[in-house]
Amino acid sequence: MAAPKNTPVAIIDKLNREINAALTNPAMRAKFIEIGGEPLAGSPSDFGRFIAEETDKWSKVVKFTGLKPE
Repeated sequence: MAAPKNTPVAIIDKLNREINAALTNPAMRAKFIEIGGEPLAGSPSDFGRFIAEETDKWSKVVKFTGLKPE
């Protein structure tokens, strides 16, 4: 999940708490997996690190393979 850049911290914190709580529900986790998601609970900074790592990883793949948008 993501929110616009200038979303107030209080709202980000509340969303984070509620989303993490929802992800403890086995039915919710199963539904995410069923639709191809990977339910990962964590903090906003965890999410930022994840996005940075994924961007770095996949940009290397794109550069190595020479992929171009069609």
